[in-house]
Amino acid sequence: MKNLQRRHLNVLLSSLLLAGAALGAVTVHADQLDTITAAKKIRIAIDMAVPPYGMKDDKLNSTGSDVETAQLLAKDFGLELEIVPTTGANRIPFLQTDKADIVISSLSITPEREKVVDFSIPYAGIAAVVGAPKGMAITSAADLSGKKVISTRGTTNDQEVTKILPKDATIVRFDDDATSITAIVSNQADIFATAPSLLKTINEKNPAKQMEVKFVMKVNMLAVGFKKGETKLKDKVDAWVRTNLKNGKLNAIYKKFHGADLPDEVTKNGA
Repeated sequence: MKNLQRRHLNVLLSSLLLAGAALGAVTVHADQLDTITAAKKIRIAIDMAVPPYGMKDDKLNSTGSDVETAQLLAKDFGLELEIVPTTGANRIPFLQTDKADIVISSLSITPEREKVVDFSIPYAGIAAVVGAPKGMAITSAADLSGKKVISTRGTTNDQEVTKILPKDATIVRFDDDATSITAIVSNQADIFATAPSLLKTINEKNPAKQMEVKFVMKVNMLAVGFKKGETKLKDKVDAWVRTNLKNGKLNAIYKKFHGADLPDEVTKNGA
C-alpha cells in the first residue's frame, strides 16, 4: 500500500512539475517583444484614412508621417514591417485582440486610454480643433449652440468636443476620418471637430468650403500604443523614440508631412 501511495505521489509531483514548466513556457511566449523578435516581423496598426498621418499616394503606396515613423522603427529594429489597416475606433481593440503588436496611428495619450493600454513617451503632437468655413462666426464652444458638428468616433477630437458641446447642439459621428471628410466636403455639415491637417484635406477636395481653425480645444501628445504590461517592448520603443528625437529623424518626418517642427513638449524628450 505504501509503495502504491509513493508511486501516486511521484506521479502527482511529476504532473505538477510539467504543469509548471508549461506555464513558464506560456509566460515566455506571452512576452510581446520575444514574440516579435522570433517572428522577425512587427505588426503595426495604422489608420490609412487620416492624412497626413496615414494615406495612399497616387500609386496606392502607403505613406504619411505615421507610416514613415513605423517604417523607420521597423528598419532600426531589423524587422519586417506589416501595416495593419485600422480605424480610429479600432486602434485599441486591435491591440487587445492581438491583431497588432503596436499602434502608431495619431493615438493621443488620455487618462481613459491609459486605463486599458500603455504608451511610449510622445513621438509627435496633435491639436484637437473645431474647424468651419471662413465665413462662420465661431470663436468658442458657446457659438456651437443649435448647430450640427461632425466628429470621428473614438478619437480625442470626439471626446473633447463632447465635453464642451452645448446641449442644443447636434453631433454626428462617423466611424473613420475619410467618411467624416466626405460628409463635410458634400455639405452635409460645416463644422468639424478634428485635427488641423484634415481641414487642409477638405479644402483641397472642395476649395469652396474654405475651412479654417476656429478654436483649439486641446493639444494632445501622440505616442506608440502597447498592450498592458509589455514592459520590455515599451522600454525598447521609448529608447528608440529618445534616440530619433535627439538625432532629428522624427522631426524631419513630421515636418515633411505637417509643414512644421514638432512641439517643444515632444522634442524635450530627446534632450
